[in-house]
Amino acid sequence: MRSAKIGLLAALLIGGLTVAAPTANAADDRPTAVVSLGDSAISGEGAGNYETGTRGENGDWCHRSLNALVHKTSVASKTINLACSGADSSNVSLADTTHYTEGSQSRRLISVAQQYRVTTVIVQIGANDEPQFADTILDCIGEWFNPFSSGCRSSLRTQWPQRLAAMTPRVEAALADVKSAMSQAGYAPGSYNLVLTSYASPLTERMDATLHGPQGCPFKLADAQYGRTEAVPQFAEALRGAATRSGARFLDFSRATEGHEACSGYGNSATEWQNRVKVDPWAWVTGGLDAIGIHMAQESFHPNAQGHAQLGRCVTEFVNSGRSSAQCQIGADGNLHAV
Repeated sequence: MRSAKIGLLAALLIGGLTVAAPTANAADDRPTAVVSLGDSAISGEGAGNYETGTRGENGDWCHRSLNALVHKTSVASKTINLACSGADSSNVSLADTTHYTEGSQSRRLISVAQQYRVTTVIVQIGANDEPQFADTILDCIGEWFNPFSSGCRSSLRTQWPQRLAAMTPRVEAALADVKSAMSQAGYAPGSYNLVLTSYASPLTERMDATLHGPQGCPFKLADAQYGRTEAVPQFAEALRGAATRSGARFLDFSRATEGHEACSGYGNSATEWQNRVKVDPWAWVTGGLDAIGIHMAQESFHPNAQGHAQLGRCVTEFVNSGRSSAQCQIGADGNLHAV
């Protein structure tokens, strides 16, 4: 009987110790980390200096840049980029999907969150779902080459709201899986920052009225204006709604590169934070024959290294502010601020 009681006591003590084991919510000495998930706009596509293994090697075109915005933040001691160019919401979710040879970003988040004390998760997703942002850009470029076309904006004004409405449930589902991943890693709700961002407008109508096409922005000016003043802000509002319903903080990038969009510098691109049409003929060096085609131009109309540095600055300001939402705007000092 005595030994049975001792055994029972030992079992209870062991059980108690298991329940009281340190979690991410308890004080621990793990390095802090900020993690980014999403698509090309946050992976660093267009910012160059890509991580080895994501430059087309063995079919991996994720183009995770060492210049990506997450690496330009100052909110944790470690910065980790899990985003992948071309990813959609399902690739961020916990679903059993594969994109450019890589699996679920949320599943990898679990491992990262167990190894580090993750304080912030930044998500930028949705463009490759129903909005099909890259294909839309290509369609609008096609309209520029047609001298008899009035442009792509007329049809988009009808289609765009419907696309956004179809996208938002997918984004919300991905955010729910991100939260589930953090829970599986031992994090309680509210013990970390979950931030959803929107997208910066790559285009502006404020470019050389005659030479903007040859300069690398083959769009009808009215289409570019529609994108900057209507499509991108509407996209941001749809994502704001998804963030609100998901309990995530929201940072609006829609005006982040205002005045620094592709071709806004006319003949000089030095002041621009967005790439113009950009063709990398050397992509085949790492990607082989698979690079011929879209991969040679996939850096086009994405934030460049300057843009990512400014976006990372704004994210830092926003996370440290503690606010639930803000918009990145250029201040009097020429830098982005979360306002």
